[in-house]
Amino acid sequence: METSALSKLNGYTPILRLQVGLGLLAFILMGVNDGLIGVLLPSIRGYYGVDKGTVSLIFLAATLGYLTSAFSSGPLSAKIGTRNLLLLGLSSYVLGVTLVSLVVPFLVFPFCLYFSGLGIGIIDAGLNSYFVNFPRSTVLMNTLHAFYGVGALIGPLVASGMLALDFFWANCYIVLVIVGLVVLAGIVFIFRHNPFPDLHAKPAAGDAPQRGILSTALRVRNVWLCAAFLLFYVGVEVSMGTWSYSLLTEERHQDTLLSGWAVSGYWLGLTLGRLILGHVGERIGNKRLIQWCLAGVVVGVLLVWVAPFEIISAAGLVLTGFSLGPLFPTTITLISGLVPARVVATAIGFAASLGSMGAAFFPWFTGNLAQWFGLWTLLPFMVVLTAGMLAVWFFLLARSRPNSVEEPGPA
Repeated sequence: METSALSKLNGYTPILRLQVGLGLLAFILMGVNDGLIGVLLPSIRGYYGVDKGTVSLIFLAATLGYLTSAFSSGPLSAKIGTRNLLLLGLSSYVLGVTLVSLVVPFLVFPFCLYFSGLGIGIIDAGLNSYFVNFPRSTVLMNTLHAFYGVGALIGPLVASGMLALDFFWANCYIVLVIVGLVVLAGIVFIFRHNPFPDLHAKPAAGDAPQRGILSTALRVRNVWLCAAFLLFYVGVEVSMGTWSYSLLTEERHQDTLLSGWAVSGYWLGLTLGRLILGHVGERIGNKRLIQWCLAGVVVGVLLVWVAPFEIISAAGLVLTGFSLGPLFPTTITLISGLVPARVVATAIGFAASLGSMGAAFFPWFTGNLAQWFGLWTLLPFMVVLTAGMLAVWFFLLARSRPNSVEEPGPA
C-alpha cells in the first residue's frame, strides 16, 4: 500500500469509520450464521425426519458455494469493484436465508445453503481483501474477526433462547434476513466512496491483465499453502462450534442449558483471542504467535477429549476458542507480505474463500463420522485437522519464498 494512502487514513475519516463499523456488523452476521446452526441441527433433523448423515448434506451444499466464491471473487472484484462484489454477495446470502426461513422442502434446503454459502464466501473475501489495506492491519483484521466471534457467541444464545420460548427453528433465520438487509443497505450507501483510489488504478504497462490476475495469483505457491492452512483452520473452528453441543448433550448427556453456555464460552474465547492476541502479535511477531496458538489448540482439544467432566470440558472449549481466535486474521495479514503486490487482493480473496470451504465441508464430514461411528469421533478428528494445520504451517515456513511467482514454463 502506498505511503500517501496510509498518511491520508491515519486520522480515520468519518467515511472510513462508517465502513469499518459496517464491516464489524457484517462479521457479526457471518458469526451468528455459523453459531446458531449447531443449536438448530437437532430441531432441523427432527422436523424433516432425517439422520445426522443426511442433514449434513446442507454443509456439503454450502461447501460448493464457498468453492464457487473462491474462484470467482478475485476476477469479479477486478471487474466490478469491491462495492458491487459485496452487493452481489449480500444478495446471494439474503436469498438463501430467506428461502430457509420459508421452510422449503428438504430437497430444496441444500440449494438454499448453496446460495448462502456463496454469499458468505464472497462477503468474506471482499471484506478481507479490502480492510487488509488499512493502517495497523494486523490489529484491525483481528478486531474485525473478533466481531465474527461476537456473532458466533450470540448465535447459540439467540437460537437456544428462541427455542426455549417455543419459537419455531426457522424463525431464527428471519433474524438473519433482517440483519442481512441492513448490511446490504449499508453497502449501497457507505461503500459508495473509495478511500483507496490509488490501490484500484489501472495496471501499469507490463503488469498482468485483470482477466489473468487469478491465474497469476494461483501460480504463487504461498497462496495455496495459506489457503490449505485456512481450510484446516476453519474446519476446526466451525466443526467444534457446530457439533460440540450435540456431543455434550447427546453423547455425554450433559444439561442442555449448561452445554449451550459451554459452546458460547467457546465462541467467547475465540472473540477474546482475537481482541487480545492481535496486540500480542505486534510485539512477538505474527509467525511466533501462530505457533503458540497452534499449541494451545492441541491442548484445548485434548482437555475436552480426555477429561470429559463438565467444568474441564467447558475450560477446554474456551482455551480452544481462545487459541484459534487470531489464526485466520493473522494469516490473512501475512499473505500481503508473501505475494506480489499486484495480486494481493485476489490472493487474499481466493485464500479466504477456499479456506472458508472448511466451514461447510468438515462439518459435513464430521456429521457423517458421527452418524456411522458416534459423536465421540469429533474430538480425535479435530486433533487430525490440527495436525494438518501444523504440517502446512511448517511446510510454509520451510519452503515459502516471499514475493515469488512460479511462472509457467515454455509451451
